[in-house]
Amino acid sequence: MVNDIGVGLDGTGAGERSPADAVVEEIKAAGGEAIVNGDDVADWNGAANLIRTAVDTFGRLDVLVNNAGIVRDRMIANTSEEEFDAVIAVHLKGHFATMRHAADYWRERAKAGESVDARIINTSSGAGLQGSVGQGNYSAAKAGIAALTLVAAAELGRYGVTVNAIARPPAPG
Repeated sequence: MVNDIGVGLDGTGAGERSPADAVVEEIKAAGGEAIVNGDDVADWNGAANLIRTAVDTFGRLDVLVNNAGIVRDRMIANTSEEEFDAVIAVHLKGHFATMRHAADYWRERAKAGESVDARIINTSSGAGLQGSVGQGNYSAAKAGIAALTLVAAAELGRYGVTVNAIARPPAPG
């Protein structure tokens, strides 16, 4: 499943899912199965629907890759509350909400006696590990994702779920 609400990094273009559609077509052309999902992962119900749709469509959920993100780059003194909240919502809450609903699905499978061998891959950033000038909101969100990944790994291992994060180093400069 390719999730994209059709918004660019700057927040424009709402409702245009052509990048997600293109990825799905590429997967299908290579012989795979894929669908587009337009739910907002920063919305609790949207994240739940994303997981439910994956399970309903494919019969199960094996891997969750959290990579949704937006940027609202500003120096701290220039960052508005709305800009801060938007970045935290998409990055940190979006990662948490999808993990929470996937974790519930896998926990129920494990409690039912099914073997679970699942993965969560979160996207953090060097900005979250070292900070990045002009990206206070983004750095805070990515640091939160790194910490959340550690907690999720400790909590979900008992259900057969491995949780890791990837982090690209910050750009030089």
